[in-house]
Amino acid sequence: MRKLLFIGLIGFALVGCDSKKGTFLETVKSENDHTTSVARLEKLIMDQGLTHFSTMDHRANARNVNMNLKPETVVVFGNPKMGTVLMNCNPSMGLDLPLRILVTTNYEGETSFIYTNPEYWSLKHNVKDKNCLNILTKAKIALAALAQEAGKK
Repeated sequence: MRKLLFIGLIGFALVGCDSKKGTFLETVKSENDHTTSVARLEKLIMDQGLTHFSTMDHRANARNVNMNLKPETVVVFGNPKMGTVLMNCNPSMGLDLPLRILVTTNYEGETSFIYTNPEYWSLKHNVKDKNCLNILTKAKIALAALAQEAGKK
């Protein structure tokens, strides 16, 4: 009986590890190389009227200290009107705003966009306000669309 229970728990754990439901980080594959992916993302941000705050090239920073790193770039952007509303719901939202998307390339040359699912912030920052929850849902949809569009050829 103990063996059966143990096997069942292991099987349940393995199935649970593969679930994408409720994940905090979202990953979208790009059809482009790293440089093109970053450029397309930055252009889409500007075209959509969002504010582009900065682009941080972690690989370049690693090289500045004589270290190696595969291509990793963080693009920081947002909508100050949306961000202000969210920070009024809970000032701790300022820890996760403005929005960020990491563009990373693995050792096989595959480039991906990685970002935090904004719905996770409702838990992290204990957001209960319906208007703010609605904004987080819209932000989730917008980030997914932005990453998918930036990843197209």
